[in-house]
Amino acid sequence: MNEIRVLGIYINDRVNNALGIQQILSKYGCSIRTRLGLHEVLDDYCIEGGLILLELTGDKKEWLKLENELLAISQLEVRKMEFNMQNASGTNDAT
Repeated sequence: MNEIRVLGIYINDRVNNALGIQQILSKYGCSIRTRLGLHEVLDDYCIEGGLILLELTGDKKEWLKLENELLAISQLEVRKMEFNMQNASGTNDAT
């Protein structure tokens, strides 16, 4: 793989959207190498928002399908980071 893609998903209403988001993530489970969920916890309750980070693997067409299904949920904000691994040999061509 020459590219690493990481999706960041901010969920405004984690409690009411968890099931739908989980169904989408399960559907594309073979495209998710790493999943990290973060949410703020206070002494007496959990904050309603949450952040999920996904490192994707496999077919780029599946990445796009996953991203589009997540974007269809109105209470989500989806951002992506893309890294080109063409120059992963450890050399730095910048001079």
